[in-house]
Amino acid sequence: MGVLLLFCAVCCAAPVSSAISAYVALATGARDDGGGIAVGGSVADIPPRMLAAYQSAAQQVGKYVPKCRGMRWPILAGIAKVESNHAIGRSVAGNGDIRPKIYGVLLNGSGAGGNTTVFPDTDGGRWDGTATGERAVGPFQFLPSTWGGVGQDSGGDGTADPHNADDAALGAAVYLCGNGRDLAKESQLRAAIFQYNRSEEYVANVRGWIDQYTAAAKGPALDNVTGDVRTVLEAALAQRGVPYSWGGGTAKGPSTGVCCSPSSKSGASIRGFDCSGLTTYAYAQAGIRLPRTAAAQAGVGQRIPASAGTRALQPGDLVFYAYAPGRDSTIYHVGIYVGGGQMVNAARPGTVVRLDAVDAMSGYAGGARLL
Repeated sequence: MGVLLLFCAVCCAAPVSSAISAYVALATGARDDGGGIAVGGSVADIPPRMLAAYQSAAQQVGKYVPKCRGMRWPILAGIAKVESNHAIGRSVAGNGDIRPKIYGVLLNGSGAGGNTTVFPDTDGGRWDGTATGERAVGPFQFLPSTWGGVGQDSGGDGTADPHNADDAALGAAVYLCGNGRDLAKESQLRAAIFQYNRSEEYVANVRGWIDQYTAAAKGPALDNVTGDVRTVLEAALAQRGVPYSWGGGTAKGPSTGVCCSPSSKSGASIRGFDCSGLTTYAYAQAGIRLPRTAAAQAGVGQRIPASAGTRALQPGDLVFYAYAPGRDSTIYHVGIYVGGGQMVNAARPGTVVRLDAVDAMSGYAGGARLL
């Protein structure tokens, strides 16, 4: 019983057996002044010119790798987010040229930037600005030797330039497609990302961002949602990509959490939201003050019983999950319904705020209508 009380004291994750299949978006994303990941994972964090390059490359790659299937711009955006944060801080010209150019560390085995292997020069400094060795270049951080095999002239100016957004994105698409992968298949997508950087941590990082950009691209239509409901939903949706933090989140926004969750995960060094912190914040934007825990929030507003089914939910409703549906004292989780069977969800430690299906969590316990 003591464990159960602790588990419900803040807002917590589903049991391991029903955990959502989400990947960790590690702290390589854009950071806000407080040290947490800024609103990552929304299309808004991609400069428009870079987004156009990703979209164009996804559309063109079939000309270069006819057997490639499943290439989508969020895949390219996930790679570029991790490799260069979408070249943010640089100037991207109308033709796609990026200045100042983006250079990685000199791969001379010095240990700087984590490099321990010497890579001899292959381009005479043409792309990486030095003939003394090799370094990764451009928003997709290609080695010149790799670029020589996959680089493409997307803009038709006669030069395949890794420092050009369009060329680099198309080169990345070609590289990820290989000899004709089907990137709609999870195993082949993961193999493509692993080929890009042979690290499982890297794969998880990129895969997490792909999920976030995919969710953003499929963002729920709010055309028929107005007033305070729209205010709540927009506030919650704007937090996609913000890390889960055990005990994190207030009416003012993301905050560092506390130690520790039942799985021994601490939020003390993570600025973000847990599930009830997210709902507290979103509803505060409409002037509604909620109690801090998921179980307590079930006592606010018009209760929607689980027996009514998920079709009884309307956009803006709180959605609850319990160990013993029907006993609100066992509620362990809350989300915000956005319609179409989806909710804004801060699921568990190691994930980020995201859109999830209502049935992604176990123990559906109904909802509550506050608006």
